[in-house]
Amino acid sequence: MRASIEVADVFRAAAPAYRAVYAGHLSLQQLKVMSAIEQCRTAALGGHVEACEDCGERRIAYNSCRNRHCSKCQGAAARTWLAEREADLLPVGYFHIVFTLPAEVAEIAFHNKALIYDLLFKAASETMLTIAADSRHLGARIGITAVLHTWGSAMTHHPHVHMIVPGGGIAPDGSRWISSRPAFLLPVRVLGKLFRRLFLTRLVTLHEAGRLSFFGSMAHLGDRRAFLRHLSPVRKKRWVVYAKAPFAGPEAVLAYLSRYTHRVAISNSRLIAFDKNSVTFRYKDYRREGANRQQVMVLAIDEFIRRFLLHVLPHGFHRIRHYGLLAGGSRKASLALARELLSVATPPDDDTPHEPEDFRPSCPCCGGRMIVIEVFERWRQPRGPPNATAASRENSP
Repeated sequence: MRASIEVADVFRAAAPAYRAVYAGHLSLQQLKVMSAIEQCRTAALGGHVEACEDCGERRIAYNSCRNRHCSKCQGAAARTWLAEREADLLPVGYFHIVFTLPAEVAEIAFHNKALIYDLLFKAASETMLTIAADSRHLGARIGITAVLHTWGSAMTHHPHVHMIVPGGGIAPDGSRWISSRPAFLLPVRVLGKLFRRLFLTRLVTLHEAGRLSFFGSMAHLGDRRAFLRHLSPVRKKRWVVYAKAPFAGPEAVLAYLSRYTHRVAISNSRLIAFDKNSVTFRYKDYRREGANRQQVMVLAIDEFIRRFLLHVLPHGFHRIRHYGLLAGGSRKASLALARELLSVATPPDDDTPHEPEDFRPSCPCCGGRMIVIEVFERWRQPRGPPNATAASRENSP
């Protein structure tokens, strides 16, 4: 069912004027995202006509843009991805760990997204794998699924990585499965200190190699001394690593992943209203507690679009990554060994291609199954049903 207000509605109403005002200041990726969202589920992308097998009710369905920044297109993508991940789950508790960059570093990431986001992934994953392998802590090789989010609830720039980690790992010699404590995986203060050291060391290396760019009020950070002065406070600051309570079984892990892996900066369900001047939406103020946490914000349309575009990822950037036991090349063998050590059966290896699941809504009139009866190309409209008057004109002499 279509949400009453969608991000696409805001873009269709205001994006042309926004592009005209900020011409030359938008990246190619941002322009592509804007165009994709504007055209999503419209005749511009083509589509098909569905008809009910039982009552004959007809419905036009336009194609989706499939852009990963479009909130309307991520449902099907998430379902497909989750179906593939379900076989990777182990019968153990899972933990949710969050690594967050401090504001001073997030400012640098704003101008160097591909490099800093990649460094965030590498430093956070190496931190987890290193501390987990330490015999003073878990002493095991663990698996990690990591997801990058770049936004806060109000669509501000707030880069952080969410991790889903099994509660245990394989011993270094591969002889046994080492379980974590029921409600504790790794000490967050230890994680925070190593994360800070790894990240800052490599960040300075990037600066010394001349790979970082700075603009506007940040331009002075191109100078090495100014850059080091900027980083001085964060060397003493505690870097936030947050560990949530473990999930209650594999089903809860999948439910969490379905909410987080394909999320975009703002979902259609959070939009309340918009007019020619502003957009109103719900957000969470994490400085408040209880019912007061849910707040309402009103932004000028241009500011709403600007905040949304802050979170357009660089071309080809992977925002979901796997490490340790779940790393691509060794995943199958590592999971098979983990299941053997846990004495659980390995799921059957089915490489047979499956037909994509049909997510078309049922007939709105009778609940019957809708089938495709016509396909039409981009910028075309479907043919209308046969008309008796038109037919008689064609047959007249």
